Amino acid sequence: MSYSTIQLETKDGVATLTLNRPTMLNSLNREIIDEIRSALRALARDDATKVLVVTGAGRGFCAGADLTTTGGNDGSDRSVGEGVAYAMEIGYNPLVRDVTGFPKPVIVAVNGVAAGGGVGLALSGDIVLAARSAYFVQVFVPRLGLVPDMGCTWFFPQLLGRARARALALLGDRLPAEKAAEWGLIWQCVDDDKLAAEAQSLAQRLARGPQLAYRELKRVLDDAPLNTLDEQLELERRTQRILGDTDDFKEGVVAFLTKRDPQFKGK
Repeated sequence: MSYSTIQLETKDGVATLTLNRPTMLNSLNREIIDEIRSALRALARDDATKVLVVTGAGRGFCAGADLTTTGGNDGSDRSVGEGVAYAMEIGYNPLVRDVTGFPKPVIVAVNGVAAGGGVGLALSGDIVLAARSAYFVQVFVPRLGLVPDMGCTWFFPQLLGRARARALALLGDRLPAEKAAEWGLIWQCVDDDKLAAEAQSLAQRLARGPQLAYRELKRVLDDAPLNTLDEQLELERRTQRILGDTDDFKEGVVAFLTKRDPQFKGK
């Protein structure tokens, strides 16, 4: 399938989705959101795809919403606020849900600025890497008079705590990639010229792993903040009951006992 606003390449079980509106810093409009979501649906069904890498073309990862297409100028009777809310309902929010709910590991390689909703898109991944020159900035409150969206008001307190989350949102200061890694917002900061190679290396490593266990791990971790300890223990028990009957677990045990690397088949 051909796309206008993204590039999609698949090799050795790794799909690389590149946001491809570089002159607009890969800002999000209806077209790119629809194309990303379409690609995610296709990749989720493709058994040959084991891991997804998301990155951006040009000097930025994603500048958030394309404000030239913000609601209120679409010929409808909606006010600007109603248009913004409608765009979130049909586009931005489903995009975050699709990325966070993707059944395979998602690596995000932040190659430049991640601003506004671009921060939420980046943090929707499972493992987030960033180039050393990259930075994260929430422009919503100080520059636009809006609150952060695309999950930023959920991700930041969860990952950074109350003090840092509130200060970053209120002030709109840039958070450099190195500091973001130090604070635990992302997994790792790497030199600019090593970002793509590091993302692909991690992706290949994950592509060789137990795909069924990855899917269940994502679900178990997502449920954890909503559960009590007892509820989470029970969820772990039920999950191990399912995975314990898979060929991958049998292979893992044999490989462990014979001191060799496991050869998982995803079943």
